[in-house]
Formats: sequence, C-alpha cells, structure tokens
Amino acid sequence: MDDLALAARGGGGVSADIAVLGAGMHPWGKWGRSFVEYGTVAARAALADAGVDWRDVQAVVGADTVRGGYPGHVAGATFARALGWQGARVTSVYAACASGAQAIGAARAQILAGLADVVLVVGADAAPKGFFAPAGGERPDDPDWLRFRVLGATNPAYFGLYARRRMALHGDTVDDFARVKVKNAALGALNPNARYRKAVTIEEVAASAVVADPLRLLDICATSDGAAALVLTSMDFARRHGAGDPVRIRAVSTVTPTFPRTVLDLPDIATDSAATVAPSPHSFRASIARAAYEEAGIGPEEVSLAEVYDLSTALELQWYEDLGLCGPGEGAKLVRDGMTSLTGRIPVNTSGGLASFGEAVPAQAIAQVCELTWQLRGVCGARQVEGARVGITANQGLFGHGSAVVAVR
Repeated sequence: MDDLALAARGGGGVSADIAVLGAGMHPWGKWGRSFVEYGTVAARAALADAGVDWRDVQAVVGADTVRGGYPGHVAGATFARALGWQGARVTSVYAACASGAQAIGAARAQILAGLADVVLVVGADAAPKGFFAPAGGERPDDPDWLRFRVLGATNPAYFGLYARRRMALHGDTVDDFARVKVKNAALGALNPNARYRKAVTIEEVAASAVVADPLRLLDICATSDGAAALVLTSMDFARRHGAGDPVRIRAVSTVTPTFPRTVLDLPDIATDSAATVAPSPHSFRASIARAAYEEAGIGPEEVSLAEVYDLSTALELQWYEDLGLCGPGEGAKLVRDGMTSLTGRIPVNTSGGLASFGEAVPAQAIAQVCELTWQLRGVCGARQVEGARVGITANQGLFGHGSAVVAVR
C-alpha cells in the first residue's frame, strides 16, 4: 500500500474536477419492460435531483445495451428521443461492464474541453433470465464467443475457478466468501433501489445450491433490469446554479492491460508468454486503480468508501487487494475483521453491491457513482458512512476495459 500511495503522488497530479449535480435510478429487479423506460425514469430523476431542465442539457451520453439495443437502438439518441428532441449532441458507448465508466469519461472530456456545460449520462438494461451468453453467429475473432464455444466456460464457471485460485494461493475459505454476501445483503436490505432486500446468514449461503464449486447461488450475482443516470456539469455552471460545494469527479480510469498479461482474466482463456518480456509488477485490475489514484492525486489510505464489482463474493475480496485497501492475500482477513462493513475502516459496497442489485450491464458503473454521490452528500440514512469525503469505484469490463472513478467532496 505504501508503494501504491507513493505512485499516486508521483504521477500526473490533480486533474480538473467536474460536478455531479444530479443522480437518479430506476429500482432494479425483473420488471419485463423496455430498457428505454428504465433509463428515462432514471434520467428524469437525475434531472430533478440536479434542478436542471431537460432543455438545458447540451449533451447526452448513453451506455449501450447490446442485447436490448442491437441493432435498432443506440443509447445516446434513444434516450434523447425518449426525453424529447431538443438538439443536444449525443454519444453512445459500449464497453461491456465498463460502459458506464466510459460514458462518464466521455461526458467529462466534453465538459473539460468546453464543448458542453451540462451533460446527461444514462445507462439501462433489460437483462435476460439466467447467466449471460454470447449472441448467435460464428465469431472466431471474439474472445468472449471463443471461451463459451471452446471451453463452455460460462461466467459462473469462471467465478468458481477464480475462487479456487484464491483458496489455493491465500487460504481463503467458503466462509470467507459467505461473509462478503452477508455484509452486502445487510446493506442492500437498507437500499430502496436494490432488487434483493433481505439479510442472510453464513448458514443460508452454505445451504444455497452449488452453482460452480466452491461458489453457491448466494455467492454469485444475478442478471437484472435497471437504470442509473447522472447530471454532470462544469464547476462554473455548478456555481452559477447555486451549488457551492457539489460532489466532484476527480478521476476516471479506463486503462487497458500491459503486455505480457500473465494473470488469467475473463474472457481470455490463455495468458501471454513472459519468456522474453518481464511482466508488469501489477495486475491489470491493480493498474486500473493505480491510474485512478494517480490522476486524482490521492492514495488508498485517503479513501472513505469503495463500490466494487462483486460478480462473485470471491472477486470482491480480490478488489480489496487491487484497490490497495490491504496487501496481497489479505482480503479475506479484511472481511473477517469487519473492516469493510459499514462501521469498519473502509466500507465496501454500501449500496449492497451487485449481490443486492444484480447486473444491468450498461448501468452498473453509473449506479456505483450514484452511490458515491449520495454517500458524499451524507443522505444515505441507515447505510451512511460517517464523514465520507472520498470514494472510488471499480467495475472492470470485458476485453481489457478498465473502469474506476474517484469522487470527492
């Protein structure tokens, strides 16, 4: 962690901030309606929260859903049309689970470039039942299609292999994984936007069906319908609008892996050879966080809370280490000691995480920033982190899409 903090301070310095004036969501679940409806509800909630009229929005960035949106809809224009054409420029982004962070990054770039003062970011999905599968057709150049066709490796199968790797390397146990679910379920029970709002015990996790050994049904997130939206503005606009001390986005990390990539990561089914080129001392996921810290000019010891990509309970433990919240192999100890609980040293997934929401792919990285926004405002009620000042998200996408956002107050 010391090296990570030093690296954060040795890099590119503090970048220009943008303001988060509004945050809104459509509750997550299985509603059986169009992603356009969900996204429109979230967008209107964010606009109302910001006190900004839709006609004053100068740009819309939509995070795409391939399943619900291909090939007829592209999200930026789809949501602009649903809200009522008013001439705003539009951008549409697809980066798998990192789509929301890419959308935030695109909006931020337009604001800092002076192309827009007010940008609406929206992500929404209507996910299929069961685990995700590739679209039809033959695509031998698509690594995600290949891992399904060549290995038959569904997402849960990969999650199980990753959990086994942690058990072998670090001595993690199934009870350690269950503790993550127990923590997140307790927080999700306090969140009106969460799909699953019921606390669980370690015994209930252990009694749930085995999906991909050693992971059980309650160790793995579901697929969901849902939406999230943000109104992002320049700091000048925020001040003119009467927001003297808004939540600010200080960094957006969307880095890619560094060759050679020697840690197996979905959807890849092999690693690069390190025979002639030494691997980076940091994994891809760790590099995502390092880039965010460096851009924000902070270190992990300054973080008040984190929202991380808990596709499985075991993966959340890995993010503790990749974010520098503890040393390698110490993630399980962190959760055993209660350090990532609401009253712990570094609360993680105060929203309830994907364990409580499920995956609505284009929306989830945006939803994480909604949670940071509300936490930094101090309006989260029973799940509020006392004195929260700095938050970080992590929500990696397939195909080497990094995803982390740092928000401050």
